[in-house]
Amino acid sequence: MSPGSSEVSRPLESSWKKPYSTRGVRAMLTRYAQAAGIAHSISPHRLRHFLFTWLKTQGIDDALIQPYSGHASRQSLEIYSRIALGDAQESYDQVIRRFPA
Repeated sequence: MSPGSSEVSRPLESSWKKPYSTRGVRAMLTRYAQAAGIAHSISPHRLRHFLFTWLKTQGIDDALIQPYSGHASRQSLEIYSRIALGDAQESYDQVIRRFPA
């Protein structure tokens, strides 16, 4: 990808520089999930949501996530902020119990 190019690189590209098929990606996820001892299935869509939510919790700006997300605008990335806030609620609840009142 050249500087100034609007082209987005494909993170799931084969060693032959060709995109993987949907079936190929699902097979890889199944194999890696089993190897990791994960009992439930992981779809590409679920992995994508997990990745973008994790990036948001790490403080990555929407402007950096948006080109890879497939969303047309940054406003549509708000779902990941809401999910991240849901995770934060659990941490908040644990900490607030120790608040000296």
